[in-house]
Amino acid sequence: QVQLVESGGGLVQTGGSLRLSCAASRLTFSNYAMGWFRQAPGKEREFVAAVNWSGTTTDYADSVKGRFTVYRDNAKNTVYLQMNTLEPEDTAVYYCTARRGSVWAVRRSAADYWGQGTQVTVSS
Repeated sequence: QVQLVESGGGLVQTGGSLRLSCAASRLTFSNYAMGWFRQAPGKEREFVAAVNWSGTTTDYADSVKGRFTVYRDNAKNTVYLQMNTLEPEDTAVYYCTARRGSVWAVRRSAADYWGQGTQVTVSS
């Protein structure tokens, strides 16, 4: 059974940084584009970032461009989300996804697999 396990969430002050990790198992990691989504209380889930199978192409939501960086290490079957200059509006549960195919489809198409999520809370 495929597993995506996120870690690295926590409580941070406005302007701070966090790095999320997502470790994948029981799948051929390099066959998948990897994505990050988030869901804040009372809001719909939204796309955050995605990276293609090789790590050479990325896609970001406008709200995080210039602050967040997504990258992957295929040797470790892990994708990361470096989050800088965090704002209270970034508070949410962050989910990792895996999807075969183009990185550009991650934001608009159903993922093949989802992680269980990790909480990020940014205090003002």
